[in-house]
Amino acid sequence: MSGLPRDRPAYAASGVDVAAGDRAVELMRHAVEGTRRPEVLHGIGDFGAAVGVPAGYRDPVFVLSTDGVGTKTAIATALGRYDTIGQDLVAMCADDVVCSGAEPVWMLDYLAVGRVIPERVAEIVGGIAEGCRRAGCALVGGETAEHPGLMAADEFDVAGFCVGVVERERRLAPALVREGDALVGLAAAGLHANGFSLVRELVRTSDLDLTAPYAEVVRRWLPAADIEDEWAGLPLGEVLLQPTRIYAPAILELLRRVEVHRLAHVTGGGLPGNVPRMLPDGLGARLDPARWPMPTVLSLLGEVGGLDGGELRSTFNGGLGMVAALPRQEVTPAIEELEHRGIQAWEVGRVESLANLGGVRYVEAPIE
Repeated sequence: MSGLPRDRPAYAASGVDVAAGDRAVELMRHAVEGTRRPEVLHGIGDFGAAVGVPAGYRDPVFVLSTDGVGTKTAIATALGRYDTIGQDLVAMCADDVVCSGAEPVWMLDYLAVGRVIPERVAEIVGGIAEGCRRAGCALVGGETAEHPGLMAADEFDVAGFCVGVVERERRLAPALVREGDALVGLAAAGLHANGFSLVRELVRTSDLDLTAPYAEVVRRWLPAADIEDEWAGLPLGEVLLQPTRIYAPAILELLRRVEVHRLAHVTGGGLPGNVPRMLPDGLGARLDPARWPMPTVLSLLGEVGGLDGGELRSTFNGGLGMVAALPRQEVTPAIEELEHRGIQAWEVGRVESLANLGGVRYVEAPIE
């Protein structure tokens, strides 16, 4: 009795290269297995991820999030650089679950490509694995799908799913937030992964060269701008592609040392779209944009596109990737703890009653 042949010439003729997919799995195997945690019960290749509850939890609550990277993938394709986009994916998911105080523990990914190029797939998934290592979670499974005829050969899209765990009594919830709480903003590492449809349109309509030195581009549009040291020697495209900061490990350490009531991950919708999500009914947020600096990449996009500060903060992150609500007496220790872990932070606002804010959930105005 003979087995079925592994060669499938008809399927290959339709555009699906099974052998390339197998090679991609082998190339990514080492990176994926490097994220393993003790709770993971099997290696790569099973039909489903089998995991156990992390040790030490008495009454665990699972916090789940799913997200993608969006059209930032087009910038990666244009530059031919695929090693950073995976960190964006992990950040978008892991930093959602940590807003509830949960430790990100497991991650799965879904990668769709027009054509499987094993080295490219391995580079993307290797970036996801690196992001998982930074977040402290295990990449327990995933799927790579080849879509010939639906996607161009060099196109790809990526999505992820993250599970976090927190002790029920330690879960952060909007009900914990109080009127008078301070809002502390955590610095973003550039654009992160939102607003890239607008970014690509501005690049196209203003004929910006992604390979041009960033400093030269900024000087042409903003002669007096102070360019960040870490970006000064990069091309424009590399600045746009800077990966999303993964806050989870620093946030988990912060929660062990400082009382925090809730956090907001600043993603699509910017500050006005995300900060109110962490607040209970009856409360709103007053943010003072004078309290933190606008990154030059945002100022550049504002100048190129004729966008004012309010639109930059509602389309992009405004320079803040995470905002924490906490008692006012905790502001100084929180900022010191975050800066000790390499994240610049500022007191950027207050939680106030809706009556004091004219009935709206988000206001930009000076604070005392």
